Amino acid sequence: MNMKPLRNALAALLPILLFVTAPSSTSGADRPNILWFVVDDASLEFSCYGETLYETPAIDRIAAAGTRFERAYVTAPVCSTSRSAMITGMYQTTIGSHHHRSGRGELKIHLPDEVEPVPAIFQRAGYYTCIGSGLPGIDHRGLPFGTDRAGKRAAARGKFGKTDYNFEWDPAIYDSHDWAERGDKPFFMQVQLHGGKLREGSPEARAAFRERVVAELGSATDPGTVAVPPHYPDHPVIREDWALYLDAVRMTDLHVGRVLDRLDSEGLLKNTLVVFMTDHGISHARGKQFLNDEGTHIPFVVSGPGIPRGAVRRDLVEHIDMAAFSLAAAGLPVPDWMQARDIFADDYEPRDAVYAARDRCDETVERIRSVRTDRFLYLRNFHPLRPHLQPNAYKDGKAIVQTLRALREASQLPELSEKLLFQVPRPAEELYAYGEDPHQVRNLAADPAYREELEAHRARLDRWMEESRDPGPEPEAMYDSDMAVYLTRSKPEIARNIALMKQWAAEGK
Repeated sequence: MNMKPLRNALAALLPILLFVTAPSSTSGADRPNILWFVVDDASLEFSCYGETLYETPAIDRIAAAGTRFERAYVTAPVCSTSRSAMITGMYQTTIGSHHHRSGRGELKIHLPDEVEPVPAIFQRAGYYTCIGSGLPGIDHRGLPFGTDRAGKRAAARGKFGKTDYNFEWDPAIYDSHDWAERGDKPFFMQVQLHGGKLREGSPEARAAFRERVVAELGSATDPGTVAVPPHYPDHPVIREDWALYLDAVRMTDLHVGRVLDRLDSEGLLKNTLVVFMTDHGISHARGKQFLNDEGTHIPFVVSGPGIPRGAVRRDLVEHIDMAAFSLAAAGLPVPDWMQARDIFADDYEPRDAVYAARDRCDETVERIRSVRTDRFLYLRNFHPLRPHLQPNAYKDGKAIVQTLRALREASQLPELSEKLLFQVPRPAEELYAYGEDPHQVRNLAADPAYREELEAHRARLDRWMEESRDPGPEPEAMYDSDMAVYLTRSKPEIARNIALMKQWAAEGK
């Protein structure tokens, strides 16, 4: 497939759109603009975080102009729960939005009376609120609106960016998909990018993405150069997927760079707080949906007025903290109800622990909680009689997971992969010295030498669950309400998985 016409169209379109839509550079000069880059399904494979196969100049540019956090973590490892927490500055468990894609059926989820989404706070304070791609005429994939992945004409989607909140909310909290029509107001902008999802889809879609990478970046990542994590088999499908994922990271950086260039050309960059983060880690068998580093450790880089330049921080932060320091940067008070913290405040006291929770993802029932301190990561599995890699239509539709299951069926799966992904029962508790064990493959929970640490982290997690008002398992009525929506997709595997979830629950698993 010849991608040159698409590349040429983009090159011709972008400069025109960037300049003809540019408003006065003095607009909102008394208060900083706030711009969040929120990227789907990506971990730390950026050059400022140590990636050596390629460079990511745009993210490096933000880091050089600001502060890079080495130990930032999401409180939830899947899109909707992470985003529900992010947009409120609250733990998803506290606001009842902790089950993925919940509240979509007849039974709805409503925020506690005092809690409101961050865009509503900015809007009430006089900010122009928007959510989109950051580039006029371009969508979240970096392609012109109304084209498919191959650059051909397709039905145009809405220009507003991804929200995916699990609670009921008013779409009027967003004024537009772009800041171009803001007038004299400062803007609060969320740039929502497809990130790691760029590599997904049918074999034809993946091939088209690879051709696009070559067209726009000059080359694609060679699967032979990829370092496969030790808990996955060194298999061609795994290598190819990881290489395409790395190319998705490179394409994300390209998009970010174009948005930064737009801000600069409009005279806005110096007065804009820029935050770059992902909503959770890479979508893989032990990444997205799970509480190991692969699922929760994210890039988190901030630049703008008042942010220390070229700084690197190693204190523990949570992704929800973005809500608090963004409000503070705009001169707005951080609400008392908000659990996020202003990590740039002069009187900020670093967290001594960060927390995360995994609950139902689509039709698959799960409950895991974690606490991470300076050295240790403690996880509690509430369903140890179920394998880590439970049946799940979304994940089982991926070639990487299909390959893992096929290798297991053929008795060709490496022992470590078998243990971590399929062992039943799995440990009810896990304890990792994650700095020394970055892939979390050595569980120390049963080691007498770490008994004191195990007990201390167990107690700390108990306290957090109580203090944060963790509501626990999803009521059966809510599960049934949401599953009624899933069953309309006419996928027999979803119906089978729902029946299995109910069977396992009845058996006490």
